[in-house]
Amino acid sequence: MTALAPEPVTHTANLAAELGALLAPASVLRCNEPLAKRTTLRVGGPAEIYVEPADEAELAKVLRFCRDHDVPFFLLGRGSNLLIRDGGIRGMVIHLGAPGFSQIEVEGEQLRCGAGAKLKDIALTAKRHGIGGLEFLEGIPGNLGGALRMNAGAMNGWTFEAVESLRYMDYAGAAHERAARDVETTYRSCPLLKSAVALGAVLKGRPAPREQIEAKLTECQQKRWTSQPKEPSAGCIFKNTKTIPAGKLVDELGLKGTRVGGAVVSGTHGNFIVNDGTATARDVLALIEVIRRTAREKRAIELETEVEIVGED
Repeated sequence: MTALAPEPVTHTANLAAELGALLAPASVLRCNEPLAKRTTLRVGGPAEIYVEPADEAELAKVLRFCRDHDVPFFLLGRGSNLLIRDGGIRGMVIHLGAPGFSQIEVEGEQLRCGAGAKLKDIALTAKRHGIGGLEFLEGIPGNLGGALRMNAGAMNGWTFEAVESLRYMDYAGAAHERAARDVETTYRSCPLLKSAVALGAVLKGRPAPREQIEAKLTECQQKRWTSQPKEPSAGCIFKNTKTIPAGKLVDELGLKGTRVGGAVVSGTHGNFIVNDGTATARDVLALIEVIRRTAREKRAIELETEVEIVGED
């Protein structure tokens, strides 16, 4: 059996070489790329093949390559709301990190934004142009693509409430645009983007005095700084239940400060698990199960994870 061990490595290298021959030099392609540094929780194994397409045409090539070669792929944003297991991710990890995916263009009271644009940058651009209604985005860590995919929310605002239209690419490499009213969304989810790649969106705002926008941004920032931990985390671990917010439940269960290895339930917010600098994904997963089991046994509540858990053990 040991004689067969190099075969997967050779297969991966051959796939990477074949894809590399199709891509332009401006695209990034690497094997066995560490991913922990690309997540806000700072845990997880490597990507078998990691690629940053230079533009939409290059992205289409990657998606068609994965389809034609039956290679599974995963879209990686800024790594928030994400837990990658210690064995890493097999197949292809695609990151829209090229500058062309992060553009923000102001068109009257609207912003045309790429999926790679940071939400904080979108909120600040809107402020500079006197566009209100997008301040809540400043409180969401991550980029627009991830926020669209999970219909992320903060400070009583939801991503798709601010969306006029959505651009996306199907897995055959064809780009589409659809009005937001024609896109189904639910709590923490956009089903369409479970089987398509977000390319960007047109966001709608409204004229507002700069002082009013700045005051709202400051309110969002202060609320985030005072209610969320500063240590590395993935954001909220569990979805809120119908009867009680998950953080309040964890607090009432007396679980703040509970530790498994280097993973700790935050003392600042019960719905955050933080990394003390030594945590593994296995530590975090074990701590998640401690919380779920306690909620089940003591309150008959079944907690559902909000953080996306991917990869191999």
